[in-house]
Amino acid sequence: MKVVDKMNAAQKAGELFFSFEFFPPRTEEGVENLFDRMDRMATHDPTFCDITWGAGGTTADLTLEIASKMQNMVCVETMMHLTCTNMPQDKLREALDKLKEVGIQNILALRGDPPKGQDNFEAVEGGFACALDLVKYIRENYGDYFGITVAGYPEAHPEVITDDAEEMERAYQSDLHYLKQKVEAGAQVIITQLFYDVEKFIKFTQDCRAIGIECPIIPGVMPIMTYGGFKRMTGFCKTHVPKEVEAALESIKDNDEAVKNFGIDLGTRMCKRILDSGTPGLHMYTLNTERSSVAILENLGLINKSQLNRSLPWRQPTNERRKAEQVRPIFWANRPKSYINRTSDWDKYPQGRWGNAKSPAYGTLNDYQFMRRHTNSSKRQEKAKQCWGASLSKIDDVNKVFVKYAQGDLGMLPWSEMEGFHRETGTIQSQLQQLNTQGYLTINSQPQVNGAPSTDAKVGWGGPDGYVYQKAYVEFFVSPEKLESLEQRLQKQSSITYMAIDSKGKVRSNVGQSDVNAVTWGVFPGKEVVQPTVVDPHSFSVWKDEAFQLWTQDWANLYEKNSRSYKIIQDIVDHWFLVSVVENDYVHGDLFKVLLGTTSKDDQVEEVAAAWNPASQQQQPEPEEAVKAAAAH
Repeated sequence: MKVVDKMNAAQKAGELFFSFEFFPPRTEEGVENLFDRMDRMATHDPTFCDITWGAGGTTADLTLEIASKMQNMVCVETMMHLTCTNMPQDKLREALDKLKEVGIQNILALRGDPPKGQDNFEAVEGGFACALDLVKYIRENYGDYFGITVAGYPEAHPEVITDDAEEMERAYQSDLHYLKQKVEAGAQVIITQLFYDVEKFIKFTQDCRAIGIECPIIPGVMPIMTYGGFKRMTGFCKTHVPKEVEAALESIKDNDEAVKNFGIDLGTRMCKRILDSGTPGLHMYTLNTERSSVAILENLGLINKSQLNRSLPWRQPTNERRKAEQVRPIFWANRPKSYINRTSDWDKYPQGRWGNAKSPAYGTLNDYQFMRRHTNSSKRQEKAKQCWGASLSKIDDVNKVFVKYAQGDLGMLPWSEMEGFHRETGTIQSQLQQLNTQGYLTINSQPQVNGAPSTDAKVGWGGPDGYVYQKAYVEFFVSPEKLESLEQRLQKQSSITYMAIDSKGKVRSNVGQSDVNAVTWGVFPGKEVVQPTVVDPHSFSVWKDEAFQLWTQDWANLYEKNSRSYKIIQDIVDHWFLVSVVENDYVHGDLFKVLLGTTSKDDQVEEVAAAWNPASQQQQPEPEEAVKAAAAH
C-alpha cells in the first residue's frame, strides 16, 4: 500500500502517525540484530519503516535484500531509499523491477551523496544528476505503481548553506521552488532533513504551502544519543543548533547516559511543538537503535506498550499478494517468518476458512537464517551456550533449560523467532512451568478465552466493540513412556483432541486427517465470525519436520557431532514425540489439570479454568450456540 494513502487515511480519521528509519549494518551479525529490533519496533504499528541506500551507493544490494525482508517477513509497510549515486538507468530499472517483484510500492527518491572519495556529485554515464530527474524517470516508466517521497530541507540543502544572509535567502527560496518541481513531477510526500530548531521547520512548512505545495510534509526527527554523534551529524548537515541546546549538551557531554536522557527530553519537547502546530506525523531517524525513538513516542502518547493494536492474532502481511490472508495454522505462531517463507509461492492465501492445506504444498525450509537462527554466528553460538548449556550430560539438563524458559529466566529457544513469551502467555505461565518440570517440553501454547473484549491488553485483536475466544492449546515434546500414560488420560476426555507424531511420521491421534479445528475466533459488529488460527493435521505433519530439525540444526549444532551432548539431542529426535493438544471446552475445561493428571473432567465442571473469562470480572452473556458451531469450523 502506498504510504501517502495511509497518511491521508490517518488524517481523515483524525489520527497522528509515525514511522522509523533504519540503515544497512556493515556485518551479517548486525543485519540479524537489526531484524530483531525491527520486529520489536513493528509491534508499535508504525505507518511505515524505511531503509537507506547507503553512503555513496555502497550498500545497494544489501538495501534491496533488507527492504524485501522488511516488507515480506517483518510485515511492515516498507519504503526504500533510491539514489542516483553510481546508478545508470539500467541499474535503476533493475532495482525498481526488483522492488515491484517483491511487492514494495514506496520509494524515497534522492540524488544521494557523492561517491566515496569524491567531494562533488557527478552523474555516472547514463545516470541522473538530481532527484527531480529520478522522480520523472520513475513516473514515466512505472506510472502510478510507486508512491514517491522526496527530501525537504528546512534550512536549505547543506551544499548551499552560507553565512551570507542575502545569498542564504536566495538559496532557500531556490530550494523551495525546486521542491515544488519534484512534487509536480510526481512526488507525493516530503520528509525533511534533521533539524533542532522547531520554528525553522514550522516556517518551512508554511513557506511550502504558500507556493502551492499541498502534499504531506513530515519532519525528520533525530534524537540526540551521543555527544560525538550529534556533533558529527550536525556538522555534516550544517544544521543550526539553538544556543540553549548547545549549552545544555556542553555541560553533560562526558556523561553518555545524561546525553541520551537529554536527547529524549529535547526530542519530546520538539515533537510536541511540531504536533501542536498541526503537523500530522513524525519520522524518527532511529540510527538503528530503539530506546530513544520509542521513549519519545511513548512520552507523546503515540505508543502504549501496555496495549496491543492487532488486526489479527498474528501480524498481517503488507505484501499486496498476501494482504487478504486471514487464516494460519497455530504451529508457526512463534515462527511467523518461517511460515511466510514456506508459503511464499502460494497463489492464494486462506480467507475466512482454512480449506485444503495439501494444495498448494508447503515449501522446503533450507535457509539457515530460519533453521540456525540462534547459532549462525560465533556471537550467537556463545549466547545460545549460555542459555542451553555449554555441554549436556543427561536428559535432565535439557529439561532444566525448558523449565528456566517457562520461568522467564531464559529468553530464547530454537522454536521461537522472538525472545520471551507472547503477552497472553503470562496468564498460564505457572501451568507451563509445572508441565516442563514433569517432562513435557512446551514450545507453543495459548490460554482459553471466553468472550474477552477485543481491546483487551493481553488477548485482544480485531479492533473495538468485538469479543474474542480461544480454546486452550499446548504443544510439546515428550518421551514415548510419558506419552503412554498421557494418552490414557486424554482418551477419557471427550472435549480434548490431540495429535502426536514422531520424527519418522508415526502418528497417534484421536482426530481425522481432514479435521480442521478453529482454536481462535472473534465476533465483531457487522461481520462474519473471524477465525484466524486453526489446528490442521496435514500442516502439523509438515511442521513436525521443521520442529524436529530445529533440535539438531540449531541446538545440537553447538556441540561436536559425536559428543555426549549431541547424542542426547539426537536421542530426543529419534525417539520422542511432538504432541498438539486442544481443549475444545473453552468455558469449563481445564487442559492443564488433565495434562498434569490432577483432576478429571467431572471435577472441572465445578470451576472455571485458569483462563480469561469475563464472567468473573463483569456481566457477560453466555456464548451463543451459533458462535460455538461457527468456531468448530
